[in-house]
Amino acid sequence: MFLAKCILSTSVVRSFLEMQKVSEKGMVKRKKRKAQAGEPTESAEQVMPDMDEAVEATGQQPSTDESALEEVVLEDAPVDTYAEELTRLTEELEVQKERYLRLAAEFDNYRKRMLREREETRSVAQGDVVSAIIESLDDLARVAHLDPAQTSAQDVIAGVELVERKLLRELQNAGLVPIGTAGDRFNPHDHEAVATAPAPKANQEDQIAAVLQVGYRFGKMLLRPARVQVFVATGTNEASDA
Repeated sequence: MFLAKCILSTSVVRSFLEMQKVSEKGMVKRKKRKAQAGEPTESAEQVMPDMDEAVEATGQQPSTDESALEEVVLEDAPVDTYAEELTRLTEELEVQKERYLRLAAEFDNYRKRMLREREETRSVAQGDVVSAIIESLDDLARVAHLDPAQTSAQDVIAGVELVERKLLRELQNAGLVPIGTAGDRFNPHDHEAVATAPAPKANQEDQIAAVLQVGYRFGKMLLRPARVQVFVATGTNEASDA
């Protein structure tokens, strides 16, 4: 739009100057003819209004649009205006660029801080669990170092059972949940059927007959499914062993 206005304004000025030159040439010629004929010459004011010759010579009409004439005077100003606008936009771009870089740096620092805090939290949680089972580990070490010559097998078994109960209690306090109990309904999400047995009663079908290996869940995460033996209806051809 700015370029189009400049071209229009330049065309108007060029037309006006050409008509003015033609008019001046015509005035000079008339002065010469009248001087040769001994007639009084015309003043510039008397000659300038005669623009018809200039119009006929150039084939262009002088523009009477005041806005076009105003553009001739005003179109010089936008050069500075656009330069100022370009400077303002450049400064704004630099501000936005600096803001973006600052936000990117802050986000990167936030990401690193979150990863560091997550690792610290995990380490603290693991440390709490380990510290809770250290005593059970000490008890197990004492049982393992009993003198076989002075200790009966029953005492050893009792000591191991004590350590097992203590260790399981500490792990349950940390969030560990055992899975698999005889008589529960078989659940393929928590149980793994490795063997089958004939159901003594019809209503015991698909119940757990025996738990071969206890499963565990920690919170909502399944650590290991329970490996179980499942009751099936009498007369099925399913194998009773894994």
